[in-house]
Amino acid sequence: MSQAEVTVYSRPGCPYCYLLRRGLRRRGVTFTEIDIWQQPEAAAAVRAVADGNETVPTVHVAGRWLVNPRAAHVQRLANNGK
Repeated sequence: MSQAEVTVYSRPGCPYCYLLRRGLRRRGVTFTEIDIWQQPEAAAAVRAVADGNETVPTVHVAGRWLVNPRAAHVQRLANNGK
């Protein structure tokens, strides 16, 4: 079974981002990480889905945006879209 693309939007020093990355790695979920401080368009995308805030981690997976999700939720969506 193939995994849906997972993109994690984060920023340096974010403890919640660290925990999510660790959880995803433990579950074998591959992901691309984007630093919103380095990419203004990524920061704008996060603000668009997080009520105007730069809340991280924000994840795009299986056509959905998730703000500060649990790794298990991201894994479910990545593996079967539900």
